[in-house]
Amino acid sequence: MELYLYNTLTKQKEKFIPIDKSEVKIYSCGPTVYKDATIGNLRTNVFQDVLRRVLRYNGYKIKHVMNITDVGHLVSDGDDGEDKIVKSAKEEHKTPEEIAEHYTKLFFEDLKNLNIETPEIICKATDHISIMLDYVKSLIDNGYAYETSTAIYFDISKLDKYPVLSNLNLDDQKAGARVEIDKEKRNPYDFALWIKAPENHLMKWDSPWGPSYPGWHIECSAMGQHYLGEVFDIHTGGIDLIPTHHENEIAQSKGKCGKNPAHYWMHGEYLLINGGKMSKSLGNVYLLNDLINKGYDPLVYKIFLYSGNYRNKINFTWEAMDASAKSLERLKNGYEIHANSEDYIGDNIIEEFEKRFHKAINDDMNMPLAMSVVWEVVRYEKKSKKLAELLLKFDSILGLKINENKDNNEIPEEIFELVEKRKIARENKNWEESDKLRNMINEKGYNIKDTTNGVEISKK
Repeated sequence: MELYLYNTLTKQKEKFIPIDKSEVKIYSCGPTVYKDATIGNLRTNVFQDVLRRVLRYNGYKIKHVMNITDVGHLVSDGDDGEDKIVKSAKEEHKTPEEIAEHYTKLFFEDLKNLNIETPEIICKATDHISIMLDYVKSLIDNGYAYETSTAIYFDISKLDKYPVLSNLNLDDQKAGARVEIDKEKRNPYDFALWIKAPENHLMKWDSPWGPSYPGWHIECSAMGQHYLGEVFDIHTGGIDLIPTHHENEIAQSKGKCGKNPAHYWMHGEYLLINGGKMSKSLGNVYLLNDLINKGYDPLVYKIFLYSGNYRNKINFTWEAMDASAKSLERLKNGYEIHANSEDYIGDNIIEEFEKRFHKAINDDMNMPLAMSVVWEVVRYEKKSKKLAELLLKFDSILGLKINENKDNNEIPEEIFELVEKRKIARENKNWEESDKLRNMINEKGYNIKDTTNGVEISKK
């Protein structure tokens, strides 16, 4: 079945054609590890995880690289202000290395709690300084970079087109602090590749231009090329990276080898909070631990995200989290009921469900449509182990651990048998027998609730 992905570069869905059919190569911009990842940040990681799972569902082997930015990302996302890691180190009275190590650990704990797969290659910026230096030297040799008293800058005037992803008209853009910080720039939109460090700067390395440190953009270009080659299949990140970071990555790659580094550029949209932006001033910056501390399974957040497409904004509310918690419980209960049934079901039914699910995920990862198929399977009138196995196959995409239900694991087989007998009684409109079986289930310490998604079972 053909796979279609939305390409930010061409502004349309395109049939996915890998460079090498034996292995799909992906680069994802990882976190700047100076503070905790928010649930908004983690939405991008969920989208990237689904992409991995969809590719594998389609039979592809994956080589996925994700960077850890532990130097070079300035507070402006451009060329001015302090390095975010250094700023955080000063505020928390720690070394930059301690800050990076601490928040990197917390980030991977969040990924584990969300059942997000770890990419095959994780690369820290500070472990690849020499590779970045070589990249900058190549840009200078190729005539795409120049030195000022403060930095080495990329000269965008040498490019055939800039920008290419956001399609902004630079002539219409007002000069801001980010672009006017250095009067020695040849063009206000030239960006820093390498920054000469002040004497007291906490993070700096020897270079041909004296003690200095990398700009933010150079790390992804250098490490992406180092691990994946000059051109790879897919580059992912959040939508906020398009106008600056990803534009500059493309510029750097063109300056070094004359090529756009990725065939497909994919971006995840923002998470809204109660209809607005996430903001410290509004007190609505939520971490995954905030959800956990309120009693939510982290996977509740994941199933909530599946209610929208990764390319559309989605609105987070606590009411939506409550509804998603119920959905996750119903999904797990539905799986258990199918898994404990012996009803026969034809292969043609299984094949039709799977075909529809596969078509949905191959349509640019249409998770709302895919979930509608999942719920049809859960609610299917005939219960069958085959349908349970199908749900497990679907869960290779969802990553919701539907067969790991602690409450249901404690429910004995005899309860499932009584529930199944009651279902048959209700289908035959034998209400007296149905009530009798419900009472027997209650007497054994369990409650059952009839819902549109099936029967929910819980201990008293």
